[in-house]
Amino acid sequence: MSSVLPRAKQRISANAAGVLWVTAGTALFTIIFASGKLAGDTASALQILFLRYVSGFATLSVITLLSGKGLKYYSSTRPAAHFYRAVFGAFGGVSAIHAAANMPIVDATAIGLLETIFTVLLGVALLGERISPRHWIAIIISCTGAAVMMASKGAFQSLSASYLWPAAFALVGAILIACESIMIKILAVSEKPMTVLLYVNAFGILLLSVPAFLTWRSTDLHDNLPFLLLGPLAITAQYFVIKGFRLADVSVLGPVSYTWIVFAALLGFLVFGEIPDTGTIVGAVIIVIGGINLALLKPGPGSDQV
Repeated sequence: MSSVLPRAKQRISANAAGVLWVTAGTALFTIIFASGKLAGDTASALQILFLRYVSGFATLSVITLLSGKGLKYYSSTRPAAHFYRAVFGAFGGVSAIHAAANMPIVDATAIGLLETIFTVLLGVALLGERISPRHWIAIIISCTGAAVMMASKGAFQSLSASYLWPAAFALVGAILIACESIMIKILAVSEKPMTVLLYVNAFGILLLSVPAFLTWRSTDLHDNLPFLLLGPLAITAQYFVIKGFRLADVSVLGPVSYTWIVFAALLGFLVFGEIPDTGTIVGAVIIVIGGINLALLKPGPGSDQV
């Protein structure tokens, strides 16, 4: 009996650690996503993403060389899987950007939140993950919190037929990002974290170079330097997410992505002076409750332990 309790605590701590890692990564990514608002008219979203990938890859290259192992040590026998992951992430982001540019941002964001549902379903269908009744309750709690926050911001209060096309892009973006989550889980288990980071940043540069060039706004170094500095921040965030996916199932970690709404509201308050309304506060509390329940779930048999 005495040996059962430590093992149970160890299994629970694996999910808790996974949730904490991904939550930390999500907090850092929230700062990166807010860079578009901070940029104003000095840079397009694609330009910012491209520069982030460039500086990210440069940062990783320096770290690799300083480690004395060289880039060859981190080569992968599965480059196609890394490429698919990069495609899903890059074009999922582009779809979300297009949707937000052509319909109310709050509506596009609300549709994008379906990513979590798709991630959970894909985890069950493709990875064989099992979802217990308690797990479903935690997912529903997290989704409810996100819905409350979106409703408080006025999502879908004014519908228009012109929204159909951008709404389709938002939906496709949610599906693609969910697919990226599945690929992150697969690669996180089988590859070194540094390998995953190197490949996604290299492929990101290749995929976004032309779109970024076509939408480039400013070539002034002073304007672009802040976005180059996002690279190390993005590398740290990506590393946190990979660590989390090594520990817990995607069906557990998928709903954790809703915490970005909480961090976005906090960032809006601290940086932009945006006062959160009652719905935002209530929704944030519900999301936190859902996250705590997810952290306390027993991990699946394929998850690493801490």
